[in-house]
Amino acid sequence: MEKEFNLKDSLRGITDKLISWLDSLILNLPNFLLAVLVFVLFIFLAKYTGKLISKLLEKRVKQDSIKQITVKVSKAIVILIGFFIALGILDLNKVLTSVLAGAGVIGLAIGLALQGTLNNTFSGIILSFLPELQIGDWIETNSYAGEVTEINLRNIAIKQADNNYVVIPNSKIVEEPFKNFSSTNRSRVMLTCGVGYSSDLEKVKEMTIETISEHFPSRGNEQVEFMYTEFGDSSINFVVRFWTDVKKNRDILVAKDIAIIQIKKTFDKNGINIPFPIRTIDFSNTLNMKKPE
Repeated sequence: MEKEFNLKDSLRGITDKLISWLDSLILNLPNFLLAVLVFVLFIFLAKYTGKLISKLLEKRVKQDSIKQITVKVSKAIVILIGFFIALGILDLNKVLTSVLAGAGVIGLAIGLALQGTLNNTFSGIILSFLPELQIGDWIETNSYAGEVTEINLRNIAIKQADNNYVVIPNSKIVEEPFKNFSSTNRSRVMLTCGVGYSSDLEKVKEMTIETISEHFPSRGNEQVEFMYTEFGDSSINFVVRFWTDVKKNRDILVAKDIAIIQIKKTFDKNGINIPFPIRTIDFSNTLNMKKPE
């Protein structure tokens, strides 16, 4: 009898609980439907907000990575606002607190598991807003040189002179120095050469400066610089430094090519010798091959 009584009490308790849940569900059904509707509306609103921001940034911002980051962040913010409004409609303050606490724990776990990926992501955000690095620039970094074709949240892609692409993680770019040929319109080119020891050094200096100035006109405070550097094994060596328009490494190679051709023509016309390495054998101490008497 006692067992039957306990069983009936248990069933009655479960039934009462289910009925109370059903009553609560019926009472809160309008709020639940309204909360779902609001959340769905905010999802569509986030979609159209992303499109609107993308159109606004299309002509004003060149960096695709900046556009992507701005659109994604704006959409996430709109969706989060809709989520919190939906929880407020349901009057779930305790649930909201639990969600925020759980999100913090999950975010910490994900951050520890994806340290490398997050490092590249944050580095990508830094590079996206870095004025010293833009798409189309010619850079040298991490032993590679090429034109920047893409900057995203994970890596940058550069197209080398041999038409091959190199993908470099963003963290490598942030942590390592890089040289940007496109950040300035003009660059100084340095060319080394040598002349024979019998040459008139003052005349060589004058002719070289005149030749370079003719083919590479200076602007503003720029000037052609010529300095002898050393007594070499076969020549007296010098360096000539001049300015030219440079946007990529190829421009420097083209400038050197023109300068070498013109300097050689000038030297040939004036009888200036550019010696190649030679070795002199001294036979003054000849061996005595005669037999002793």
